[in-house]
Amino acid sequence: MIQDCTWAIGGEAGFGINAAGAMLTKACSRNGYGIITSNEYPSLIRGGHNFVSLRIASKEIFAPKASVDILVALNKETVEFHKKQLASDAIVMFDPKDYEWKKEEVGTGVTLVAIPLTELVKKRDGDAVMRNTIALGATMVFLGKELSFLTAVIKDMFAKKGEAVINENIKIAEEGYNYAKSNFASVTSHALAVGEITDPKLLMNVSEAVGLGAIAGGMKFAAIYPMTPINALIPFFNDNAKKFNIVYKQPEDEIAGVNMAVGASLAGARSMVATSGGGFALMVEAVSMTGIMEVPLVIDLGMRPGPATGMPTWTEQGELHMAIHAGHGDFPKIVLAPGDVEEGYTLTKKAFDLADEFQTSVIILTDKYLNETQWQLSASVVKDIKEVAVTTTVNASDLNDTPVFKRYSVDTKTGVSPRSLPGMKNGEYIANSYEHEEDGYTTEEAGVRVAQVDKRAKKLQTILQAALQPIVSGDDNADITFVTFGSIKGVIREAMPILSKAGKKVKHIHFAWVYPVPVGVGELLSKEKQLVCVEQNATGQLASVIKEATGISIKEVWTKYDGRQWTVEEIVMKAKGAGK
Repeated sequence: MIQDCTWAIGGEAGFGINAAGAMLTKACSRNGYGIITSNEYPSLIRGGHNFVSLRIASKEIFAPKASVDILVALNKETVEFHKKQLASDAIVMFDPKDYEWKKEEVGTGVTLVAIPLTELVKKRDGDAVMRNTIALGATMVFLGKELSFLTAVIKDMFAKKGEAVINENIKIAEEGYNYAKSNFASVTSHALAVGEITDPKLLMNVSEAVGLGAIAGGMKFAAIYPMTPINALIPFFNDNAKKFNIVYKQPEDEIAGVNMAVGASLAGARSMVATSGGGFALMVEAVSMTGIMEVPLVIDLGMRPGPATGMPTWTEQGELHMAIHAGHGDFPKIVLAPGDVEEGYTLTKKAFDLADEFQTSVIILTDKYLNETQWQLSASVVKDIKEVAVTTTVNASDLNDTPVFKRYSVDTKTGVSPRSLPGMKNGEYIANSYEHEEDGYTTEEAGVRVAQVDKRAKKLQTILQAALQPIVSGDDNADITFVTFGSIKGVIREAMPILSKAGKKVKHIHFAWVYPVPVGVGELLSKEKQLVCVEQNATGQLASVIKEATGISIKEVWTKYDGRQWTVEEIVMKAKGAGK
């Protein structure tokens, strides 16, 4: 029995790759296994090679593995593309109709499992796409599971299609299971030990976790134009709009979307937008407008490789600088970067409070790896989610019976001025994109300009008082201290115990609150022997932000920018050589 296994399936688009991955993911999660499911696909409208991999473990896990233990190849190209990822004792399941593989072509330690997928589907008069279900049935044998491990999920997934469809799929799975049992019963090297996770888990990507966090944070309006990798938010909001009494609007483009959200916020609705780098570039003028109008807004910025269209379906962390410096002129904003699915929920929920409290934009940095990977979230984290009452911070006592409501009053220690909503008695003011007097009237008078800029700048120190400190874990006397933000969190978390067993003393400092850099970070970092900043970009953007804020120059910066996520194996290999 083994504790950890990576199963993967590949083939052309339309071969049911994602459906197969989803079925096995649900089956494993329901049976107490840790599961992480990631995907790869080209930026094509149709066709191209699609690949889904599942890491399955008896205990909780935090990142995928690079090597593949069981590979299901629905065409010849899948083996050609991924044979370098095969573990030394991997199983390769293939249809001999596609190509008859030989050991010398894939590795002498690899077990080749030829299963006539097409022939078995035809035997049951099934559609060609159901070869994936044959493969799943056979997979049960190699994982050491009964077919019921899978059929319970088949019943749920096809419940709306009726008993006939359910029975057809179960019979197709039985064909694969029986064939593997009859011909490959001796292949037991990847039989899984019992799953040990007992608390209920939800399966979701970080986009969906952001959606849940938005609802928990009181969001009432979202305007989102589709753009990889934040698209999962759209069906999530659309499907849950009535349940949670929210409005989701798909605008004609990103500019329209952000201006809709600004208008909703002015009216008192907690609102958000979501996009990727190219869409955010179009929104930047409106972000500046929120700065001078002091309008709360939450923005989910899903990063991917650029510049321009770049590599739309791959991952990167190249937009930290863009988020921090987005907009012309000086005004404060907040940048958060969840590192896992739980932080996707909790930080988004907090983002709406922060935007409202400080009357500013809060940007949540996600990325393709986080947004399109399936993670497990403890059900207890979101058990209290419900429709949240609008909690816009408007104090009616500020609206006294005076001739003029000073919406942008400079008489404030925090930089946060009184706020009113449309229709409130004594709360009338002007909101537009120009510099203004305290009541919003446009002005170009020098003294007023300075006073308003200084007032807005005061928010920075107020915001810093609410900043979340970096999360520190590991050895207090570390020889190597990893510094990361966002999605590198899980990779380092998996690498640390491996390095500890190898005799390396390691620590991890994870920035979920990235900007403004929290007070005390300089002192925290200055105590460490060797700082290593690990980033998914070419220029070490977090390292430069830290240097700008603290004066500390992190000399060792590990960067990766090929569109593929850092792997645990890569971190361990580099760390074992660090300092030599």
